[in-house]
Amino acid sequence: MNKSKILVIYTGGTIGMINDIETGQLKNVNFDLIYDHVPELKRLNVELHTKSFEKPIDSSEVNVKDWVEMAQIIYDNYSDFDGFVILHGSDTMSYSASALSFMFDGLKKPIIFTGSQLPIGTIRTDGKENLITAIEIAGAKDERNNPLIQEVAVYFDYKLLRGNRSTKDSAEHFEAFRSPNYAQLGSAGVSIIYNHDKLYRTTSEILTLNTNLNTKVALLKIYPGIDFQLYKGLFDINTSKAIIIETFGAGNSPSSESFRALLEKYISDGGMVLNITQCNSGSVKQGMYATSSMFTKLGVISGIDMTTEAAVTKMMTVLNQSNPKEILQLNLRGELTL
Repeated sequence: MNKSKILVIYTGGTIGMINDIETGQLKNVNFDLIYDHVPELKRLNVELHTKSFEKPIDSSEVNVKDWVEMAQIIYDNYSDFDGFVILHGSDTMSYSASALSFMFDGLKKPIIFTGSQLPIGTIRTDGKENLITAIEIAGAKDERNNPLIQEVAVYFDYKLLRGNRSTKDSAEHFEAFRSPNYAQLGSAGVSIIYNHDKLYRTTSEILTLNTNLNTKVALLKIYPGIDFQLYKGLFDINTSKAIIIETFGAGNSPSSESFRALLEKYISDGGMVLNITQCNSGSVKQGMYATSSMFTKLGVISGIDMTTEAAVTKMMTVLNQSNPKEILQLNLRGELTL
């Protein structure tokens, strides 16, 4: 079998840092010399190529422009490679993975995000294993010589997760990511075991890329005693085109006339409101309790079991389309359970 051709894209983040011998400070790795830093990669049955952002970014600084750059690199090189690995800071990795999953339609090759909690140049780094296995996964083929993974995924600490189902839940542990409402796509031990029945397959024949994202999306987390008038400015169609509300439990909020009035006017003015749960796992079930019944009556859309990262990025990608409300309720890339 021919070697899989993999493009590794370094955007920034902890994984790409090593100690400067002279200054003792951390500096960015030159990924053109990737075999010098991770010689174990030579043993993989892949042909590696690398490309780095001209100016590596801290993941806290990632924005839509960076998502477009990542996606454009992949789109421009799509026919030349069998798979792609994006090295990215862990703090916003799930946002970026979710965004790219919605920006691409018709994806039939793997885009694997990975990173590390410790710099790749430190002795105890988790970066080497994450990088090596992410590349191996990106190069994996099925019995018909097609890419085994055909979606955007996150690989971190022996777990392969759907990108738009992942969320970071630890700032300290190597096991930094989880997938609260969907099973792992695979796990790495002595062998890499794939959950074949959980892998996503597109029905679109042609690869397309949507870079027309709308950032006028607000996020409001409900809390006990909230004064909704403090957030009145969000409910202005000239300020935000959509609002995602993180509610209690199965989609509940306080019975507030002030909140109801804000929602009613905002939606009547053309604003979109999406309801997701702030719980670590579970699903919104609007109307199950009286406190959420007003959402359905007013036209608030249930986000079902989407993560915050998926809800925000999905909203950004559909807002500028001709029928965003209808598209938002569809299961586009395996991001929600219908």
